[in-house]
Parts: sequence; C-alpha cells; structure tokens
Amino acid sequence: MASYILGLDAGNTVIKAILFDLSGRELALAVRDGHSTMPKPGHVERNLDELWLNAISVIGQCIAEAGIDAGDIVAIGCAGHGNGLYALDRDGAPLIGIQSLDTRGVGIVAEWAEGNVGDRTYAHCLQRPWAAQTPTLLAWLKRFSPALFASIGTVFLCKDFIVNRLTGTRSTDTSDMSGCGLLQMRDRRYEADLLAAYGLDDCMDLLPPVLESADIAGHVSEAVAALTGLRAGTPVVAGLFDVVASAVGSGVTKTGAASVIAGTWSINQVITDEPIRDPSIFMLSTFDRRRYLAIESSATSAANLEWIVREFLEHGGDADKSPFELCSELVASVDAEGDIPIYHPFLYGSQQNGRARAGFYGIAGWHTRAHLLRALFEGVAFEHRRHIETLHRAGADFDHVVLSGGGSRSSVWPQIFADVLGVPVTVARSRETGALGAAIAAGTGIGIFADYSAGAAAMTAAARHFVPNAAVADVYARRYRLYGEINQAMTPMWERIAGQQART
Repeated sequence: MASYILGLDAGNTVIKAILFDLSGRELALAVRDGHSTMPKPGHVERNLDELWLNAISVIGQCIAEAGIDAGDIVAIGCAGHGNGLYALDRDGAPLIGIQSLDTRGVGIVAEWAEGNVGDRTYAHCLQRPWAAQTPTLLAWLKRFSPALFASIGTVFLCKDFIVNRLTGTRSTDTSDMSGCGLLQMRDRRYEADLLAAYGLDDCMDLLPPVLESADIAGHVSEAVAALTGLRAGTPVVAGLFDVVASAVGSGVTKTGAASVIAGTWSINQVITDEPIRDPSIFMLSTFDRRRYLAIESSATSAANLEWIVREFLEHGGDADKSPFELCSELVASVDAEGDIPIYHPFLYGSQQNGRARAGFYGIAGWHTRAHLLRALFEGVAFEHRRHIETLHRAGADFDHVVLSGGGSRSSVWPQIFADVLGVPVTVARSRETGALGAAIAAGTGIGIFADYSAGAAAMTAAARHFVPNAAVADVYARRYRLYGEINQAMTPMWERIAGQQART
C-alpha cells in the first residue's frame, strides 16, 4: 500500500494543500486565496471562518485531484505564518485573526522602547518587541479593545488555528512560540516573568500547551473527515513556523546552513547549535530539540511585487503569460549596469522603522516600467543583504544560501540575489517548501524518518544553481550604499508623514 503525507501551508492570505509521496514528489496541489481586511490604517486582519472554509476546500480538492484513497495519507503537517494573533473565544469559536503585516502596535513599541521593556524581554526570550509580534498585539488589545480582550479564550498562531480545527485540540509548537517571543529560550517554556515584562501577567491561561513541532497534536475528527474527505483518526503533528518549515523543505537542516526566503516577508536565517545572544538579531526560533535558527526578517520582500502586479499589471498585458513571468522578462531586458532608480521595499514599514514607506527614487522621463521593476527586484535584494550583514556581524557565518519562496520562481531574481549577496545561491526543487517542510515534520512525528535531516535527504533536492557575476559586483556595491543613504535621509520625513496622518 502506498503512503502519502499531506502538507498544509497557511500564509497571510493564501492557503495550500499539497500531497507528497515519501520521496517528496508532489501528487496534487490545491490553492485558495483569502481576503485581508484593513478596518483602520495599519490594521490588517482576516476572517477566521473564511480561513477554515478555504482549508476545507483545498484539502478536499487536493485529495480528489490526486485520485488516492484518503486512508493512504499517513500523517498531516501544517505550516503557517508566524506572529500576528489568532484568537478563539472562551467557547472555542473563532474570535479575531490579526496578520503579521499589521502595524497597529507601533505606538506601544515606541512607548516600550522608552521604558526599556525590550531589555526585560530580551533577558528571557532573546527578542525585543516589534509591532506585529504576538505579545505586542495582545497588549494592544488589552489596552485599546478591552471587551474583545476579555472574550479571548486561547491565543494561537496561524497554523495552530488550522490544527485546532482539524483535531479539536488546543496546542502550539516551540518554533512558533519561540519565534513570537513568548518562550523563555533557555528552557523553551512559558515564563511568568516574561509575560510580566509585556504587561501580560494575566494571560498565562490564554496560551495553549507547547509541543515539539513533530509531536502528534491530535487526530482528524469525524466531523472534519466528513467535510474534507480525510480519514478520521489520521495523525496531525503540531506543525512549524513557516520560515522554519521552508528551511527544512528546501533541505536546510544542518548546523551552519542558511536559508533565504523571498516571500511576503524577507526571511534570512541560519541554523546554530546555540542561540546567538546578540540584540541586533531580530528573531530566534528553536529548530529542533537541540538547535536554533537565528532569523533576520521584515515584511519587505516579494509582497512588493505582489502589490505591483495586483494594482498595475494583473488586468492587462500578455494573456498568454502570467504577470509575474512578464515582470521577470521586463527586468531581464534592463542592463544591471544601466541607469536604474532606487526602490525602498517598505510597503509595510521596515524592520527598523514601522513608519517607513516604500518609494522609488531617481525616476527620470526616460525610465520605463522595466526600469522600475528592475529597481524593485534590486531593492528587495538589497534589504535581504542588509539582514544578512546583520547575521554576519553577529557571528553567523555562511558562504552559500538556499533560496525559496515566490521570488525563487523567477527566471532572473535568483541571479540578482547571487549578485547582490555575493554568494552562490541554490534554488530547491520543490516550489512548495513550506508545505514540504511540514510534511517532513509529519513523517518524522510518526517515525517514517529518524529526524528532519533524514526526511530532507529523502524528500528534497536542488534544482538550480547561481553564482555571483563579478562584473557587476562594484555596481551593486555602489547602489547598495546609495540605498542605505537614502533610507537614512528619508527617516525624518517618514516621521513627519506619520505625524501628519495622526492629525487627520
């Protein structure tokens, strides 16, 4: 009898279901796009009932397209975007879903910075607060939406909500809870002093039990089996923070290996045996029972291209090709050594400044959309480079990266990454590394694989390799310096814009 693993990947909008065999081959894929709402400036939310309905849809579609007996699915793993806040009410019903693009917590973060709250949290979780971090959002709700806060029964992360709907159990995993700054990093557990530092002394009972990512969280319920076509009783593991899942699903599982994800977020991460204790590092997550991921990230990556396509390219152009293919062709038509504007990819703020805004600089009348798209591709890669330089300064040395995420699918962006970062870049065989990483965790959880490395060896492979082009190294070095200088020059202007918006 054949054995298959179902991997789910729930991003900020899209949810995917992919069925894999034990060699990592994809039998079927189903995708459903959800909707974000922005009820106020800086607020980015989603309807949790819609998310669950979309999950039901893609699971059922995936099984049907694969044409297999659902009884041959031996386990299910789920990955989901980190941070944000997904809450159930006290009766276990969906209450609110806040996405990791949300910036409502900027004011609280600024206030906490003045009160040195970050020093207190860092002592426990090796992180400082930021706007869309789960405890920051919980503190915001406590202060500004007390009635909703009083209704909260459980604080989840995105994939925890899906696991809960599948199994009826209440759980989370170490990768997500450490990644959002709610675990004491040394012992990988909740701690009263850490919650107190956030002003969340009364929230311990809202946090679900913490499992290892590959631990079995529960089993598919009879009701869910009837809705999806899954077999009741199928084991579901606790799952993974999606950036960790993407690293595993691209074959990055060994100490010193580096993963770059060009998705909605710019993710730049390296596996270490010990947690890096350097306050300049944005985020740490536990990788398995003994290792860690040092993560430098911000919402500054391929979300910029998605916005350009959605607003300006989706409803026109060549009907025979996707708008993303068109973008890559246009970028390839522009010489990297030519006259190209500078782009800041700060549609959702920058890691260093939640009030930062995106912008093109140096546009002239002879520039075309190809030049602007080239600037966008480069600007995203420049911000990845800034993150990677932070990792290097903290002692996380590596000389090769594996690229995944939507940006890795481009015919030209991986080469730009190699040229800008100055290191060889490998693109993994699977385009769905998040779901594949979740599937590897599921296979590990039920004993098919001895550990993540064994699972990755069985289910992942490299597809393309790119080496830096020495001829453009100086060009990119100059443009990267200019990128940073404009960033510094614009900082006071962004503060003025934010102040003006606050008064209107």
